[in-house]
Amino acid sequence: MDAGEIGARRWLILAVGVLAQAAQATIVNGVAFLIPSLHTEAGLSLAQAGTLAGAPLFGGVFTLVMWGAISDRFGERFALTAGLGLASAATTAATLTTSIPALGILLVLAGAGAVSANAASGRVVVGWFAPRQRGLAMGIRQMSVPLGVAAGALVIPPVAAHHGVAWALAFPALACGIAALACVLGILDPPRPDRAEAQRTGMLANPYRSSWTLARIHAASILLVVPQYVVWTYSLVWLITDRAWDETGAGLLITVAQILAALGRVAAGSWSDRVGSRLGPMRLVAVSVVLAMVALAATSLSGSVAAVVVLLVASVLTSAPNGLAFTAVAEIAGPYWGGRALGVQNTGQFVAAAAVGPVFGALIAVVGFPAAFAMAAVAPAAAAPVIPKS
Repeated sequence: MDAGEIGARRWLILAVGVLAQAAQATIVNGVAFLIPSLHTEAGLSLAQAGTLAGAPLFGGVFTLVMWGAISDRFGERFALTAGLGLASAATTAATLTTSIPALGILLVLAGAGAVSANAASGRVVVGWFAPRQRGLAMGIRQMSVPLGVAAGALVIPPVAAHHGVAWALAFPALACGIAALACVLGILDPPRPDRAEAQRTGMLANPYRSSWTLARIHAASILLVVPQYVVWTYSLVWLITDRAWDETGAGLLITVAQILAALGRVAAGSWSDRVGSRLGPMRLVAVSVVLAMVALAATSLSGSVAAVVVLLVASVLTSAPNGLAFTAVAEIAGPYWGGRALGVQNTGQFVAAAAVGPVFGALIAVVGFPAAFAMAAVAPAAAAPVIPKS
């Protein structure tokens, strides 16, 4: 079966890819919603709780390229099923431990497995959709991360507050288990030329050796992930500690923010299809992120009620560049390097994202939320000129 014959089934495959990516987000990003409980009930400092929240990201750093290579060699279906199954098993084990060090190790293992969805489900989308629909399809695929974060924001804080951390972790364990089963049943690996044809046409050649384009996209994406994870990791804590919201109300607002961010990714992808460029829109969005973070800093410093509205806008804009970068990387790398290139893309982003928890946790403790939001604007300002022109 080729891309022309699959018809409507490609949308079902995309839906399963969305589920897989959303499930990984409930563990990789959702642990951040345990920070209030870890801080107030477990007695951890904000920096310590932020470090624990970054454990799944840290685990993913070491396996992203590996999962990309596995998907390049053995197929996306195998990589997705194996990785999400490992994530579910490790998170289930995490619900049974009372040791903070053991919890950290198990969360590292869970993240190491869950990130299989980052490389493999992206390749499925690029493989089954034509270029004229690819930005939209990848935008839909990338909306899965904020949707997973939204689900985590809705479920994890109140469960952790009323029933404890262990019960809260049961949610991502179940989500990853269901997603692994769905991948077994619903994912179909996209076709690609055989290796002899790929060798003849140059598809097996290393795309990093002929151009700096991929490296520049990776570098810009690393910078752009900083404000995204500042907002994702600390907006709940900001609402509870600085704005005096309760856990349920704050969780609902973050859920709304993430749903809006998901729609923003779809809009950005559709925009890139219409203009025939992924990188031009990405550069414009990077500039808008700078303005959004500066506005968030100013309104939170003044105590204005507008700060909550600005938070919603910042949630949308900081998430928007991700799908554009992923689509560009997959298209440039091609079918034999796409998995590894997306693995490299995610590795850089995960290193930066894992650092956001402890670094900005320590910054917030010293200078407060408004100054930390302002400092996060420096990264996208540096990213804009790094993004390639075409």
